[in-house]
Amino acid sequence: MVKALPKRNEVDVNLTWDLTSLFKTEKAFNEALDKTKKHAEKIIRDYKGKLKTPEDINLCLDEYREFEMLFTWLATYASLKVSEDQTNMDNQALYSKVMTTFTKILAEIDFIEEEISNLPKEIIEQAISQSADNFGFLKNILRKKPHRLHKEAERVLISLSNSLEAPENIYNMAKLADMKFGEFEVDGKKYPLSFVLFEGEWEYEKDTKIRRKAFEVFSNKLREYQYTIGAAYNTHVQTEKTISELRGFESVIDSLLFPQEVERELYDRQIDLIMENLAPHMRKYARLLKKIYSLDEMTFADLKIDVDPDFEPKISVKEAKEYILGALGILGEDYVEMLNRAFDERWIDFVQNQGKSTGAFCSSPYGSHPYILISWTERMREAFVLAHELGHAGHFTLAHKNQSIFNSRPSLYFIESPSTMNEMLMANYLMKNTADKRMKRWVISTIIARTYYHNFVTHLLEAHYQREVYKLIDNGESVNAEILNQLKRQTLEKFWGDDVIINEGAELTWMRQPHYYMGLYPYTYSAGLTIATQVSQRILREGESAVEDWKNVLKSGGTKTPVELAQMAKVDITTEEPLLNTIEYIGSLIDEIIELTEEIDNE
Repeated sequence: MVKALPKRNEVDVNLTWDLTSLFKTEKAFNEALDKTKKHAEKIIRDYKGKLKTPEDINLCLDEYREFEMLFTWLATYASLKVSEDQTNMDNQALYSKVMTTFTKILAEIDFIEEEISNLPKEIIEQAISQSADNFGFLKNILRKKPHRLHKEAERVLISLSNSLEAPENIYNMAKLADMKFGEFEVDGKKYPLSFVLFEGEWEYEKDTKIRRKAFEVFSNKLREYQYTIGAAYNTHVQTEKTISELRGFESVIDSLLFPQEVERELYDRQIDLIMENLAPHMRKYARLLKKIYSLDEMTFADLKIDVDPDFEPKISVKEAKEYILGALGILGEDYVEMLNRAFDERWIDFVQNQGKSTGAFCSSPYGSHPYILISWTERMREAFVLAHELGHAGHFTLAHKNQSIFNSRPSLYFIESPSTMNEMLMANYLMKNTADKRMKRWVISTIIARTYYHNFVTHLLEAHYQREVYKLIDNGESVNAEILNQLKRQTLEKFWGDDVIINEGAELTWMRQPHYYMGLYPYTYSAGLTIATQVSQRILREGESAVEDWKNVLKSGGTKTPVELAQMAKVDITTEEPLLNTIEYIGSLIDEIIELTEEIDNE
């Protein structure tokens, strides 16, 4: 029986993250906030109106790097406190305090970018040649130079940044604080329901009546908020369009791709090829699930069920650690040391509690260690989720160690490659260490149902839907709940065809993910996993040399474009070959699941 979620103050503290490595006390936090404000004031006093030479530029940026790290620590701490419990008003107040304070500071300190942008290109290039640590900041200034607005306009946008984030904040508060799902009833028995319980438990429930009833009640609650969240989202995309036009972009899509350093061709190819070429394989997988469960019809509410629901091992946090160390040990002693520290020093928040953010993420403030949020359900699949987030942690641990704060963060296009790589390494390890057919089938089906479904289906369908939204916005139109529902339903029906019934409530899945408030993030999951799939297969073939190439990629941080990073790992994403090869590989895994199922059934 699934229990109702406890409050944050009722959970086991040993399974929560320890934020004291950022700030031990509230006093320490406030002292750091005051120190950061004074540091910003010193930068303004010493350098405003004086950035004329390459030497002046680099002296200023050396000071600014320190400010950036202090600011990141404060913002990360406040954000993580909100993520652990959205219902805690003290946490909300702390976050608002930090954001309000730094909105004002960042508007003032923007003189750095404004003054450097107004200098001749040659002076900026000289500054780059004199300081590798400031390369990333100055490179971005050169790239953004044609799109930068008048200094007063830039100041207005920065001053409004907190307000411009309001749609996402409204979404999160509605989703995690306001929505109360209560219980649902099946055959006279009542079951608790929440966002976390639905996405962590009931979507995977093997009992069809319970699973579909949970989906129905969950969807009904979402529907009550569709107009509010739809209006908030319309405000968000209209704001993005306005800013894109102000900066001289023809399309909001081009504006959002610009910071990713990739061409529109790569974005469209990722969506179009998967919609066309992957769909037949996933429909075959859906037909297999329908057969295994003897379903009268396959609906959207049934797509997350397991191939072998009675087999998935239960796993403790301690056991997960051993699996992860075994699987990721191939990445070297320094990587294993990071993994051990993550568990031993409480970098990870495992507990489930009321108000906690859904899903999983990794936050990696420069100069500190990463923090991981996950809702542990003691299912073996969670080991893959944790390995994924530890992939982000390992990436930024290596990048931060080898790059300055300005050079450490790669393009969003590449950001999911290291995380999904770890999922592939987990699968390779488990497959290598079992001869049991059911275990082998479970591993492969987990890779399909979790890794590839999550990144190549869930998020890719988000990306397709998101592109349709932006097409409307680029044409001067607006969106509302009814239009968003229609677009989402059309996307789902196009991908799943006649093999899956898109039942009532499926069209509301646009309300379940925060990614739509993060630019063109959804498609990057499949882009990252495409690279990871190709590199993981190269590791299987070549071993140590491929591992070393990959670690050098991780160490490079943001010093190279996504195309260059992929090339370092011997993957050419300027062509469609890596993506088509990955889709073919997914198809082969599904065929292997079908073959194993037939063998197991015939034993």
